[in-house]
Amino acid sequence: MHPRGQSQKSRLNGTNALPTLRLNPFAKRNSAASFVTLAVLLPFTAALLTIAGCKNASAPAPDVWAVVNGKEIKRDEVEKYYRTRVSPEGQEPSQEEALSLKLNVIDELINNEILLERAKKLNIEASDGEVEDEFTTFKSPYTEDEFQRQLKDRGVTVEDLKNTVRRELSIKKLINREVVSKVAISDQDIAEFYNSNRPQFNVAEPQYRIAQIVVTPRKEPQIRNRKNDDATEPQIRNRKNDDATNEAEAQRKVKMLADRLNSGADFSQLAMDYSEDMNSSATGGDLGYVPESALNQSDPALKKMVVGMKAGQVSAPIVLKDSIRILKLVTREAPGLRGLSDPQVQQTIRDTLRNRKEQLLRAAYLAVARDESKVTNYLAQQVLEANGRLPSAAKSSLPPKPVTPQN
Repeated sequence: MHPRGQSQKSRLNGTNALPTLRLNPFAKRNSAASFVTLAVLLPFTAALLTIAGCKNASAPAPDVWAVVNGKEIKRDEVEKYYRTRVSPEGQEPSQEEALSLKLNVIDELINNEILLERAKKLNIEASDGEVEDEFTTFKSPYTEDEFQRQLKDRGVTVEDLKNTVRRELSIKKLINREVVSKVAISDQDIAEFYNSNRPQFNVAEPQYRIAQIVVTPRKEPQIRNRKNDDATEPQIRNRKNDDATNEAEAQRKVKMLADRLNSGADFSQLAMDYSEDMNSSATGGDLGYVPESALNQSDPALKKMVVGMKAGQVSAPIVLKDSIRILKLVTREAPGLRGLSDPQVQQTIRDTLRNRKEQLLRAAYLAVARDESKVTNYLAQQVLEANGRLPSAAKSSLPPKPVTPQN
């Protein structure tokens, strides 16, 4: 029903299965195109911004790759996060690819350090209790053996995970206070948007607003959800970074999700935390309105399930050839023009405007925060000075390739 990204052979699309990286608190949803753009632009921009300031600075220790307001970002930390971005399958990254990705990681670590410092100054850091609660939620789907295996396979410690949880929660609290709480949408804003976009609210055919949770038993790159939770996908982005490795673990995950839904858990929260569909997990699994003509082209089992559901109903797990899906029919609409008085129209417009303004203010907030900070990116300086030829910095110890069992 929702196209999944094509598998990539490059190691650059891989990641750790544990939540060691949610480096950019502003990135709600990434497309393949935006990933490529960032991969090209961020290292170049980071290099240009830091080269002048680095020229006259005293030489750092060899393992210091950046300094943020006096705090060092060392190579080991960058390498750790770099390895979570590199798949054990596929071709070895080229020197240029490796350096570009490491510069991206440094840029994101710089942003996080700046925001974390602001959270500390405002005394809104995550408490020990909040960290423990989040860590317990992350760990809960695993047996102790599974959890320890994940840690060992990814070279991550419990302390690493808790530090990441603390950072993410602290930055989230900062953004909620400094950005999200200041976003206001008026009735006039809504009316102006409606009048300027009236054709968008003319429904030409029956439509179904559908949300989904997707679980797959195979490895595919570029999957992102809030817990980095995956059946076997190497490029998951979610808070739990839950990574099952076979069909049995996929079934275990689906059963856990079904049990939570039956107990009244919020569908959108579970989708953000566990869904393995990169295109919808960030929006709580929401696929938006699917016209009947598009539904006719989907898997017959999905169409049959959707057509037979009532608004608000959640389906049982649906086993397909490439995945297992749990669907929610949010609402359905008959053809016709939706008026401004329709509460659903108003809420749709309000959400759209809020998201736009929130993204704008987030970007502006980060830009100002960086302007007020003292940042030196030594790796960017070295890349420019060496004209991109830094084999020692590009080299990393990559995750081992998985061993395929022989029948």
